[in-house]
Amino acid sequence: MKVIVDTCVWSIALRHNKNNIQDEKIISDFKKLIDDARVQMIGFIRQEILSGISSLEQFKKLKNHLDYFPDFPVQTKDHELAAEYFNHCRAKGIQGSHIDYLICAVSTNNKLSILTMDNDFKSYAKCIPILLYEG
Repeated sequence: MKVIVDTCVWSIALRHNKNNIQDEKIISDFKKLIDDARVQMIGFIRQEILSGISSLEQFKKLKNHLDYFPDFPVQTKDHELAAEYFNHCRAKGIQGSHIDYLICAVSTNNKLSILTMDNDFKSYAKCIPILLYEG
C-alpha cells in the first residue's frame, strides 16, 4: 500500500539533529517507504516542506531532491470529502485543519495510509475511516 507522508515526518527526517527514539523509528519507517517506492507526495505537503527556507540555495537543493516524488493528483471529490470530514469531526467535538482533513480525504478516496507523528490524526481516526501507517 502507498503512503502519504505528513509534513511533520518530512521535517524530522530533514533535520540534522535526530535525538530521540521516536524520531529514529519514524525515520527508519520513512526510509523503508522510500526504498520500497511507496511514498506519495501531495502538492500542499510539498509547499509546506519548502516554506520557510531562508536560503535560496537550500531551497533549490531541497526542491531538486523532492522532484523525485511526483505529486499525487488531488481531485474535486477529495476536497468535498475533506469538507464532509471537517463537518463530521467538528460535530463530534474534534477540531482539525483543512489541510489535515484533505490529507484524510485523499487517503480514504485512494486507499492510501498516512505516516504522521501528529496525534490529531489519532483523534480523526475515531470518527472517520482513515488508515494510519503503523510500520
